[in-house]
Amino acid sequence: MTPEINHSPSPNWDERPEGCTIDAVIIHYTGMESGEAALDRLCDPDAKVSAHYLIEEDGRLFQMVPEDKRAWHAGVSHWAGRDNLNHTSIGIELVNPGHEFGYRDFSKAQIDTLLAMLKGIASRHSILPSRYLGHSDIAPDRKTDPGERFPWERLAREGFGVWSGVDGRDASPIAQKGDKGPIINKLNKQLGIVGYHVSDTDCFDCSTEYVIRAFQAHWRPETVSGIFDAGTAARLEDITNQMRNTGERL
Repeated sequence: MTPEINHSPSPNWDERPEGCTIDAVIIHYTGMESGEAALDRLCDPDAKVSAHYLIEEDGRLFQMVPEDKRAWHAGVSHWAGRDNLNHTSIGIELVNPGHEFGYRDFSKAQIDTLLAMLKGIASRHSILPSRYLGHSDIAPDRKTDPGERFPWERLAREGFGVWSGVDGRDASPIAQKGDKGPIINKLNKQLGIVGYHVSDTDCFDCSTEYVIRAFQAHWRPETVSGIFDAGTAARLEDITNQMRNTGERL
């Protein structure tokens, strides 16, 4: 059942570029001390930020920007060779204080509303399972949301994402920032196949570290360290193979 929508129009939007098709959903957390403060900011013309939807911790759903318009939620972003994900995505904010103000689990009511809404979005737009992403996936050098507590596995079970059931508990380090060599070259190429933007495939630099953290927060939340370890390698190999086997660009 489609959740009841509370309309709270934001002035912070513009037209999507001609020819752009909605093919991704980007999930955020608000990272503020209250949902009310977040909604006020997303509707403040001076803030110049917005999203299409916001979901409160009690499950209430707010719409700020119509889906056919471009909301300003992604910022500088990259995924699968494409820049500026605002053009082609729907942005959803989940009320959560985030890492700065006391990060906590997302509530059941919140995720139930999210899943019901995603079913509606999927009925209106052709979005591949692999195009349900976090803000940190598309902007790993700037963002950490929705973070390691977000239930990506549950979303994937419902068809809104890709997941790996491979055992990822082994934290034995393989590589870290500053390393070079064939292992690093393969690592960066795999991350690029998944969709992440890595600036230098020959070196484990700051870019790689940020991307590893984002990958871990999404697909290996047991340990978000930025270190390439055995558990991360196993999950990365599996996610990459899933893409190759289905022919789908993650």
